[in-house]
Amino acid sequence: MTRRPINVALAGAGAFGLKHLEGIAHIPGVQVVSLVDPDLSKARQVAEQYAIAHVATSLQDSLARPRVDAVILCTPTQLHASQARQCLLAGKHVQVEIPLADRLEDALAVAELQKSSGLVAMCGHTRRFNPSHQWIQQKVQAGSFRLQQMDVQTHFFRRSNTNALGQPRSWTDHLLWHHAAHTVDLFAHQAGSPIVQSHAVQGPLHPELGIAMDMGIVLKAANGALCTLSLSFNNDGPLGTFFRYIGDTGTYVARYDELLDGQGQAIDVSQVDVSMNGIELQDREFFAAIREGRQPRASIAQVLPCYQVLHALEQQLQ
Repeated sequence: MTRRPINVALAGAGAFGLKHLEGIAHIPGVQVVSLVDPDLSKARQVAEQYAIAHVATSLQDSLARPRVDAVILCTPTQLHASQARQCLLAGKHVQVEIPLADRLEDALAVAELQKSSGLVAMCGHTRRFNPSHQWIQQKVQAGSFRLQQMDVQTHFFRRSNTNALGQPRSWTDHLLWHHAAHTVDLFAHQAGSPIVQSHAVQGPLHPELGIAMDMGIVLKAANGALCTLSLSFNNDGPLGTFFRYIGDTGTYVARYDELLDGQGQAIDVSQVDVSMNGIELQDREFFAAIREGRQPRASIAQVLPCYQVLHALEQQLQ
């Protein structure tokens, strides 16, 4: 596999499936050979757009194809853990979009199977790969910046069951197990220290969706760094996640791939990595790990502590 193309199956032709297909189009030596989606007509339409030869409505159909080396899962949250295990049991490397699972016991089961299989298994914690956050991490590793506090806002306007493109969803999203997972993992990663305290409160449950629409989380790392995280599906304004890094030598604000200093001056992060696309960089790491026979950044083992914290927070909320 060090010389021939890596053949990939992608499951889920929704908003994030398209983001992965766009990213992979810029990565040499990789080709998507199978696309899976329960909506066959949508799968065919996307497959035609990206020149994908095989479409299926069942993941098992793709896994049975001998030419498939690896799988990227962009399916509903509730399927992530079981499908990740299905891929590993079929002998395929797997990248599962965030979150790895919505229950700790399922995340642990995937981690155990990955360990015994020796295959590459990675979770899509994209914030580790966004150039803005990589720039901060490089300063942390160089010893020129120590995180004191992260102030994070994750705000959307989703009072109905829709995805990032505003299209109807067949499953229900979750502030804790999906959106908080990004920040919980990133905070420990950027602080360079494990989370030792965590607290959460949530607002009323939505009468139809059955999920909390607002949530607040406070975290403390072993080295004393703090994180405050506000999450909402009720925010009728700018959407997305905004990170304020407060450290001993500066303050920085990250908005996806944009980085500003504390005074609002832009910082050039275009040379941090080979691309400004965090999803593409995430995928590049996945394929590089496969070729080099190593575990990737954001491997299942590396992100597992995040899901242990989410489990503890869920226990508090219940």
